[in-house]
Amino acid sequence: MNLKRTIGLILVIAGVILGVSKALGSDTQSGDWTIRRSDIPGKVEFSLMDSRAGHHFHTSSEWPATDFSGLDFSKTGRQEVHFTIARDAGKFECEGFLHDGEGAGLFHFVADAKYAQEMKALGFGGIDAEKQWAMAIHDVSLKFARDIKAKNLQGLDTDKLIAFKIHGVTPEFIDAIRAAGVNVSDSDKFIAFRIHGVSPEFVSGIRAAGLNVVDNDKLIAFRIHGVTPEMVRSLKQAGYEPDADNLIAMRIHGATPEWVEDLKKQGYDHVDLDKLIAFRIHGVSPDFIGQLKKLGYAHPEPDQLIAMRIHGVTPDFISSLQSRGMKDLSIDKLVSLKIHGLIDFSGRLQTTQKLANKNYCFGGVLAAPD
Repeated sequence: MNLKRTIGLILVIAGVILGVSKALGSDTQSGDWTIRRSDIPGKVEFSLMDSRAGHHFHTSSEWPATDFSGLDFSKTGRQEVHFTIARDAGKFECEGFLHDGEGAGLFHFVADAKYAQEMKALGFGGIDAEKQWAMAIHDVSLKFARDIKAKNLQGLDTDKLIAFKIHGVTPEFIDAIRAAGVNVSDSDKFIAFRIHGVSPEFVSGIRAAGLNVVDNDKLIAFRIHGVTPEMVRSLKQAGYEPDADNLIAMRIHGATPEWVEDLKKQGYDHVDLDKLIAFRIHGVSPDFIGQLKKLGYAHPEPDQLIAMRIHGVTPDFISSLQSRGMKDLSIDKLVSLKIHGLIDFSGRLQTTQKLANKNYCFGGVLAAPD
């Protein structure tokens, strides 16, 4: 019988045993387990599956191989196995088989009757059977609860302890973040730090690049939007002194260091960061600037470039006017033509009467239509 068929048979047997267990009113929770190899040295992928009261449960994560006392994962061939995984919240009694280090079987979980009382004494109440089951799976030990409580966190409760274990918020992580200079007391912030990758190394890297950020939300936003120490260093080397809001806005709108360097090649190497962000928002690109140069507009002011893009003064628009003999119009006049609607979509001037009504002249001479 091959491995898949054997596992399938075990799962069927597990369902029968689980149903009998419920029918007999047993307090022992039962289900099935599987073990797979992991790419992480010293760990295996351990899965637990359970069906109770019409609800289906499945968890799979990397567990230390040392948690499976007595199992030899290096042994080849098939072996029958019996092992216990002991946690403060309860123990998993497991039996089944391994074949070349992988396998499946049945488990029975027995909750520790004293655990909920001991946790309550530490200040973590509200532990029902379901929560104790989760705390056993994620190994929320009494020592872990004591060590975390000693960090004097705000909003810390039983659910946060479970979330800490799921996301890897350890006492060591808390200490390292604080040692990096970030004053964090909110439990939710530590969870967000782990979810988004705000590590002590990241904080130290940002500071080493010359930016001192102490705002927790800004650090999280940095990771969400991709602000890196390399980006900070690159901008500083280019002569800028970005703050946290500048950096976040630049990443949101795509003002990358490479894009800033392309603007410098077009002669815009001293544009302040707010203007650069406005460039990206309104579409002032190195290519747009290059096209304007070919049309005789060598170096418009940043505000003029932004106004041109806002009001639709495009290279095609300018080229259309120049082809009709209007080659020396200032940027301000080009923008005014667009604002006041004196040009139709084909680039043709409106009627002389309309121009006269607008009192619009070029070099003291009233412009006429074609």
